Amino acid sequence: MTTNAPTLLVVEDDSIVRMLIVDVLEELEFKVLEADGSEQALEVLKDQSQHIDLMMTDVGLPGMDGRELANQARQLRPALPILFASGYAENIEVPEGMHLIGKPFSIDQLRDKVKGILS
Repeated sequence: MTTNAPTLLVVEDDSIVRMLIVDVLEELEFKVLEADGSEQALEVLKDQSQHIDLMMTDVGLPGMDGRELANQARQLRPALPILFASGYAENIEVPEGMHLIGKPFSIDQLRDKVKGILS
């Protein structure tokens, strides 16, 4: 693992899905932080000592959904790129500077999407 690997925050309430995404991203040599929902994600985002290159969030989170989380994340970190993951990708309007990947996605799709956003 390289020390200058990009850091991704993965927000997903389904622990199995989150584990799979984290495993894939770690294999791709990203540093990964995990959150099981918006509250946990916001705690990480508020920690200004924690560098984050990209937040990947499920849209359908319990409580505060992924879009509300993204809005709050942008208030804390205005330049943070955000990638939404959704099983209903075609029905979602993505705000300026934010990205979308439809579920289910392949490892290659995830890698290409993340690298595209970070490049």
